[in-house]
Amino acid sequence: MLEKLAGIEARYDELQRLMAEHAEDYARVAEFARERAEIEPVVRIFRDYRRAQDALAQAKLMLAEPDAELKAEAEREVAMLEPKLAALDSELKGLLVPRDPRDGKNVIVEIRAGTGGEEAALFAASLFRMYSRYAEKHNWKTEILSQSDTGIGGFKEIIFEVKGKGAFSRLKFESGVHRVQRVPVTESSGRIHTSTATVAVLAEVDEVEIEIPEKDIKMEVYRSSGAGGQNVQKNSTAVRLTHVPTGMVVQCQDERSQLQNRMRAMSILRARLYEIEEEKRRSEIEQDRRSQVGSAERSEKIRTYNFPQSRITDHRIGLSLHNMAAVMDGDIDPFIDELAARDETGRLQAAGEA
Repeated sequence: MLEKLAGIEARYDELQRLMAEHAEDYARVAEFARERAEIEPVVRIFRDYRRAQDALAQAKLMLAEPDAELKAEAEREVAMLEPKLAALDSELKGLLVPRDPRDGKNVIVEIRAGTGGEEAALFAASLFRMYSRYAEKHNWKTEILSQSDTGIGGFKEIIFEVKGKGAFSRLKFESGVHRVQRVPVTESSGRIHTSTATVAVLAEVDEVEIEIPEKDIKMEVYRSSGAGGQNVQKNSTAVRLTHVPTGMVVQCQDERSQLQNRMRAMSILRARLYEIEEEKRRSEIEQDRRSQVGSAERSEKIRTYNFPQSRITDHRIGLSLHNMAAVMDGDIDPFIDELAARDETGRLQAAGEA
């Protein structure tokens, strides 16, 4: 572990030097600064650990002193430094656990109505509100990128962005199928229906992280069917992008300009393609750990919202809460905290086996 920490410290010092050498290249300096910020907590604690280790070694040498007063002082130092060193050692081991490189990124969330018709679309709208309120509680900003509503308050599909520190590290556990059991507002006989909505959480990706050749993109423009008055009807501002190699289609029409809609569509496309590559990578190196909290694949049922019993159950961790109103108002941290804890335990185990 100490060798690895020394290597991280050397890289930290190298980044300091590189930032000074490339001071006029703002893009590279920003890249170096991001990497430095990521490893700075490890370096800081490692240096504290090394100072404590040196002080403990000195204190133990003083235990051999014939002077009773000096020996007593050394004993006090040892008694204080040994638990401090153990705590720093534990903290360093936690910091050395491999982190998801996407954890600090902004998020693109896609919610789609599944089985259940109009009730599924209404549930999709409820989930959108739940995540919007959750973002508010964490002082994150949300922005709708694309939506397809049903006209009575539901969404066939809604794609939105969440901007804020640590957004992906928390919301990444929400990917999967969410199931609702409730009496639909459209149901006159009062029977309980089961409907589903699918949530996909994607990390926002910079252009430099994933390059998409222009030849791989087919762009079509058409008139928006959304709000906007005559301007929208007269001009072809809506954009449909097709990624030729995969056949993936992304369309945006909510903005008034074709350029803005294309930029939004490209952002979604990059995030989806990046997620495909990440899923391939994860499937190769994390087979054992994936079983810890579930793979969060989009086909996997992860949570059930039972309204008659006010019970929400996360099937990956077997946790049930009985506070439906609070959860639907964005209070989902109890689930996410437990999922994150189990995820970290899995990464610690994987690091120990490596």
